[in-house]
Amino acid sequence: LGLDTFLQRLPRQLSGGQRQRVAMGRAIVRDPKVFLFDEPLSNLDAKLRVHMRAEIKALHQQLKTTSVYVTHDQIEAMTMADRIVVMHDGLIQQVGAPLDLYDRPANMFVAGFIGSPGMNFLPAVVEKGGKM
Repeated sequence: LGLDTFLQRLPRQLSGGQRQRVAMGRAIVRDPKVFLFDEPLSNLDAKLRVHMRAEIKALHQQLKTTSVYVTHDQIEAMTMADRIVVMHDGLIQQVGAPLDLYDRPANMFVAGFIGSPGMNFLPAVVEKGGKM
Protein backbone atom coordinates (compact mmCIF):
# COMPACT_ATOMS: atom_id res chain seq x y z
CA LEU A 1 0.00 0.00 0.00
CA GLY A 2 3.03 2.29 0.03
CA LEU A 3 2.62 3.26 3.68
CA ASP A 4 6.29 3.31 4.70
CA THR A 5 6.64 7.07 4.26
CA PHE A 6 3.60 7.74 6.48
CA LEU A 7 4.66 5.79 9.58
CA GLN A 8 5.97 8.82 11.48
CA ARG A 9 3.11 11.15 10.52
CA LEU A 10 0.03 12.01 12.56
CA PRO A 11 -3.38 11.43 10.93
CA ARG A 12 -3.95 15.18 10.50
CA GLN A 13 -0.75 15.33 8.44
CA LEU A 14 -2.07 12.87 5.83
CA SER A 15 -4.04 13.72 2.70
CA GLY A 16 -7.44 12.14 2.07
CA GLY A 17 -5.95 9.54 -0.25
CA GLN A 18 -3.21 8.71 2.23
CA ARG A 19 -5.79 8.30 4.99
CA GLN A 20 -7.74 5.89 2.79
CA ARG A 21 -4.63 3.79 2.19
CA VAL A 22 -3.88 3.71 5.93
CA ALA A 23 -7.49 2.63 6.59
CA MET A 24 -7.11 -0.19 4.05
CA GLY A 25 -3.92 -1.33 5.76
CA ARG A 26 -5.61 -1.31 9.16
CA ALA A 27 -8.46 -3.42 7.78
CA ILE A 28 -6.10 -5.93 6.16
CA VAL A 29 -4.18 -6.68 9.37
CA ARG A 30 -7.45 -7.65 11.11
CA ASP A 31 -7.84 -10.60 8.70
CA PRO A 32 -11.55 -10.07 7.98
CA LYS A 33 -13.85 -12.53 6.19
CA VAL A 34 -15.11 -9.76 3.86
CA PHE A 35 -13.70 -6.40 2.79
CA LEU A 36 -16.06 -3.54 1.96
CA PHE A 37 -14.38 -0.88 -0.14
CA ASP A 38 -16.49 2.25 -0.59
CA GLU A 39 -14.89 4.43 -3.28
CA PRO A 40 -11.37 3.75 -1.92
CA LEU A 41 -9.57 5.41 -4.84
CA SER A 42 -11.74 8.50 -5.20
CA ASN A 43 -9.24 10.86 -3.51
CA LEU A 44 -6.19 9.66 -5.42
CA ASP A 45 -4.57 11.29 -8.44
CA ALA A 46 -4.85 9.45 -11.77
CA LYS A 47 -1.37 7.87 -11.69
CA LEU A 48 -1.73 6.57 -8.14
CA ARG A 49 -5.27 5.38 -8.89
CA VAL A 50 -4.01 3.12 -11.70
CA HIS A 51 -1.25 1.78 -9.46
CA MET A 52 -3.62 1.16 -6.54
CA ARG A 53 -6.14 -0.66 -8.77
CA ALA A 54 -3.43 -3.18 -9.60
CA GLU A 55 -2.33 -3.40 -5.95
CA ILE A 56 -5.87 -3.99 -4.66
CA LYS A 57 -6.52 -6.63 -7.34
CA ALA A 58 -3.25 -8.43 -6.48
CA LEU A 59 -4.01 -8.19 -2.77
CA HIS A 60 -7.47 -9.64 -3.35
CA GLN A 61 -6.00 -12.58 -5.25
CA GLN A 62 -3.31 -13.13 -2.62
CA LEU A 63 -5.62 -12.95 0.42
CA LYS A 64 -8.48 -14.84 -1.27
CA THR A 65 -10.93 -12.79 0.76
CA THR A 66 -14.34 -11.77 -0.52
CA SER A 67 -14.36 -8.08 -1.42
CA VAL A 68 -17.34 -5.85 -2.09
CA TYR A 69 -16.13 -2.82 -4.00
CA VAL A 70 -18.48 0.14 -4.38
CA THR A 71 -17.59 2.60 -7.14
CA HIS A 72 -19.17 4.98 -9.61
CA ASP A 73 -16.14 4.55 -11.88
CA GLN A 74 -17.01 1.95 -14.50
CA ILE A 75 -13.36 1.58 -15.50
CA GLU A 76 -12.53 0.49 -11.94
CA ALA A 77 -15.47 -1.90 -11.96
CA MET A 78 -14.61 -3.41 -15.34
CA THR A 79 -10.90 -3.87 -14.58
CA MET A 80 -11.14 -5.10 -10.99
CA ALA A 81 -14.31 -7.16 -10.71
CA ASP A 82 -15.05 -10.83 -11.10
CA ARG A 83 -18.75 -9.92 -10.97
CA ILE A 84 -20.45 -6.54 -11.23
CA VAL A 85 -23.80 -5.42 -9.86
CA VAL A 86 -25.11 -2.41 -11.81
CA MET A 87 -27.67 -0.40 -9.85
CA HIS A 88 -29.87 2.52 -10.85
CA ASP A 89 -32.16 4.40 -8.46
CA GLY A 90 -31.51 1.74 -5.81
CA LEU A 91 -32.60 -1.15 -8.05
CA ILE A 92 -30.36 -3.88 -9.42
CA GLN A 93 -30.30 -3.65 -13.21
CA GLN A 94 -27.90 -6.51 -13.99
CA VAL A 95 -25.43 -8.85 -12.30
CA GLY A 96 -22.66 -10.60 -14.18
CA ALA A 97 -19.06 -10.82 -15.25
CA PRO A 98 -17.66 -7.60 -16.76
CA LEU A 99 -17.60 -8.94 -20.34
CA ASP A 100 -21.13 -10.34 -20.00
CA LEU A 101 -22.42 -6.89 -19.08
CA TYR A 102 -20.45 -5.33 -21.92
CA ASP A 103 -21.49 -7.89 -24.55
CA ARG A 104 -25.07 -8.50 -23.39
CA PRO A 105 -26.47 -5.54 -21.44
CA ALA A 106 -29.84 -6.31 -19.84
CA ASN A 107 -31.37 -2.91 -20.63
CA MET A 108 -30.67 0.55 -22.01
CA PHE A 109 -29.35 1.85 -18.70
CA VAL A 110 -26.66 -0.83 -18.51
CA ALA A 111 -25.87 -0.42 -22.22
CA GLY A 112 -25.41 3.32 -21.79
CA PHE A 113 -23.40 2.99 -18.59
CA ILE A 114 -20.91 0.26 -19.52
CA GLY A 115 -18.24 1.13 -22.07
CA SER A 116 -16.39 4.26 -22.96
CA PRO A 117 -17.86 5.94 -24.82
CA GLY A 118 -21.27 4.56 -23.95
CA MET A 119 -23.39 2.69 -26.46
CA ASN A 120 -25.22 4.82 -29.03
CA PHE A 121 -29.00 4.58 -29.25
CA LEU A 122 -31.04 5.25 -32.36
CA PRO A 123 -34.82 5.53 -32.43
CA ALA A 124 -36.48 2.87 -34.59
CA VAL A 125 -39.94 1.53 -35.26
CA VAL A 126 -40.60 -2.13 -36.05
CA GLU A 127 -43.62 -2.48 -38.28
CA LYS A 128 -45.77 -5.50 -38.95
CA GLY A 129 -43.76 -8.20 -40.64
CA GLY A 130 -40.65 -7.41 -38.60
CA LYS A 131 -39.13 -4.96 -41.10
CA MET A 132 -38.02 -1.46 -40.23
